[in-house]
Amino acid sequence: MTRARTAVVVGSGPNGLAAAVRLAGHGLKVRVLEAADTPGGGARTSELTVPGLLHDVCSAVHPFGVASPYLASLPLVEHGLRWRWPEVDLVHPLDDGSAGVLVGDVDRTAAGMGVDRNAWRRVFGPIVTRFDDLAPDVLGPLLRVPSHPLALARFGLRAGLPATVLAKAFRTPQARALLMGCAAHLFQPLNRPLSASVGVMLVAAGHRHGWPVAEGGSQAITSALASVLAERGGTIECNAPVTSLADLPGADVTLFDTTPQAVAEILGDRLGGRRARRYRSFAFGPAAFKVDIAVRQGIPWTNESARRAGTVHLGGGAGEVAAAEAAVVAGRMPQRPFVLVGQQYLADPTRSVDGVHPIWAYAHVPAGYEGDATAVVLDRIESYAPGFRSRIVAAHSTSATGYESYNPNYVGGDIGGGANTPLQMIGRPLFAADPYATGVDGMYLCSASTPPGAGVHGMCGAGAAASALRGLGISVTSLGGQGQAARTRRMWRA
Repeated sequence: MTRARTAVVVGSGPNGLAAAVRLAGHGLKVRVLEAADTPGGGARTSELTVPGLLHDVCSAVHPFGVASPYLASLPLVEHGLRWRWPEVDLVHPLDDGSAGVLVGDVDRTAAGMGVDRNAWRRVFGPIVTRFDDLAPDVLGPLLRVPSHPLALARFGLRAGLPATVLAKAFRTPQARALLMGCAAHLFQPLNRPLSASVGVMLVAAGHRHGWPVAEGGSQAITSALASVLAERGGTIECNAPVTSLADLPGADVTLFDTTPQAVAEILGDRLGGRRARRYRSFAFGPAAFKVDIAVRQGIPWTNESARRAGTVHLGGGAGEVAAAEAAVVAGRMPQRPFVLVGQQYLADPTRSVDGVHPIWAYAHVPAGYEGDATAVVLDRIESYAPGFRSRIVAAHSTSATGYESYNPNYVGGDIGGGANTPLQMIGRPLFAADPYATGVDGMYLCSASTPPGAGVHGMCGAGAAASALRGLGISVTSLGGQGQAARTRRMWRA
């Protein structure tokens, strides 16, 4: 009788679970080891303020989740995952009460852009049209031969620019601010090459698939992945930290949903010199300071569209966004930092209790920031929604250092798995033909520190699992096919 091949996955974040599910789907017997007492990593939900009120602990809104080729290939609907869409996906209000508004497809959004109507279609229309073909190439290692080179080249002409340069394609402050707010998700200076990349992808994903939330909280994504894994025979063991090789059970392959530094510590002398040096020097970026707020009757935004939006970016004009991001990267706390606000309850009312609604908000702050930015975040919201503070029932803050305590992968409060410098975006975690392989036989890195980086899309885990399967001589199907993914997305929308 042939012995069943085995796999161990260290960490149960979305990438660890995605890797485990893919390995189990190819017949491996999979164990997931999680240091915390519950699985999920960045995709957990908890009652942080008022009993019954559901707050997402980290990840909250999921344009890349619904757009992910790998997640769309899984029967997550059958395992309880329901995506819910707000009436308006994203609003970026300005100080004069106007706003950039992303709502639905590119034509509906462009229709509200005034003189920038045609420019918005020209920049984003071609990418949106080919988005589902483009996604497997963009949401994977960049140092490889693409499946759709022309579509990727068209994307690259925009994504490779500094965000400050691409913003000049638009004449109105509303359109420029809307793009720059999306680009700010990079947590990097927005005048650098490639700094438009995340913004372009977020806008295009929004136009193609929207910016949905998971019904019941982001924990529902974890629960659905865990359920698929259990159906395929895999197991999750919580309260099982791994800090050295002695903590690892024997397995044919081992995957780490951890930082590169953690892998270097665990593997020690078994890790080759070049990789050991690169893993230990892997750079992390600025941090998030999060405030979860229980608000009676919601936020009284001055801008009407913001009252219907699942996500609101508070950053002021394009220049102010750029200045704030440059400051936090340089280690300075801006007086008016970029703040993201999530109103997930508008799409998913199950999160609210008796007219009190959960509000998710975080500010970009310097790495390892030790100050208390609670008042800064609340003041930022109040400036666009006078009377907001009087509606607050309770609040709960998570500092940059608190985030690292919550999840060791968030070094210094960096929730993105590593700094998105141009070189580190291309060679993440290092320049190699296989960025997931550690160079140690049977050992692979599958966290957000690998391509394509941050986001609840599972593509880092799926890519690492594919690498591990190929190492075992097992054929792996490409994620580029559209049949099952398209059917699954139609089910999500139903």
